Amino acid sequence: MRFNPVFLIVCFVLAFASCKKKTSANDTTIAALSISNVSYGANVQQNMDVYLPANRSTAATKVMIMIHGGGWTTGDKADFAQFVDTMKRRLPNYAIFNINYRLSANPNNLFPTQENDVKAAVQFILSKTGEYLISDRYVLIGASAGGHLAMLQAYKNSTVKPKAVASFFGISDMADMYNNPAGGNTLISLSVAQAVGKTPSQDPALYASSSPVNYISFANAMPTILLHGGADQLVRPSQSTAARDKLQTAGVATQYVYYPTGGHGDWNNATYADAFNKIEAFFKLYN
Repeated sequence: MRFNPVFLIVCFVLAFASCKKKTSANDTTIAALSISNVSYGANVQQNMDVYLPANRSTAATKVMIMIHGGGWTTGDKADFAQFVDTMKRRLPNYAIFNINYRLSANPNNLFPTQENDVKAAVQFILSKTGEYLISDRYVLIGASAGGHLAMLQAYKNSTVKPKAVASFFGISDMADMYNNPAGGNTLISLSVAQAVGKTPSQDPALYASSSPVNYISFANAMPTILLHGGADQLVRPSQSTAARDKLQTAGVATQYVYYPTGGHGDWNNATYADAFNKIEAFFKLYN
């Protein structure tokens, strides 16, 4: 048989095309995606940054929702930038949502505006499971006022319950925060009243409904890790231990991490590394 180079070339091209098509058809890689300032409401402050991992799916991709602090009056999701980077490295398969909310510095946005915004943000995220290719298995993490909002959302407002909560020096009892400020500092009491718009004596029901500790029960609460510094001059450690004690009494898994020399977030690198080690382990255990 005489060798036909043209025939060989045609066969090669067809084989290459077939292989290329097959590879493309089997290529199910989904790229990681970051989206800034996604709106979940009409107000400019109702937005979030979204970090979606590669190869995500509605079956397997868990969710982390992060809530910044600032006394309900100040702060921004940018304050959590390092926390986001840390958790992306530690739990790379999680989708992370770092949220903003309306601040009570605006007198039209007094508490419970912030509570309502967190609830709306969580509902928005859960409504996007199909679009974002994420599951509805989620955890909450917050610091200071954000810790308070994370616990309040978890225990009080969640239709779809989170699997776990992490609170950095969060407030669990609003009336106690006002009546027994850290170090007897009346400016702390004033800041609480300014954020709420009233004192506990003026509206005890609002302070009670704004306190996560009042919603802790076996049915409502979920595993919670509480981290607090012994030298915190803004939020007393008793805010965390009150939540711990109520959780333990209710039979809900909890871990209390106490750093004797830690202040209100001004922790050294070793302390933060230990804290995130414990949070990572806690989330892996319960989510």
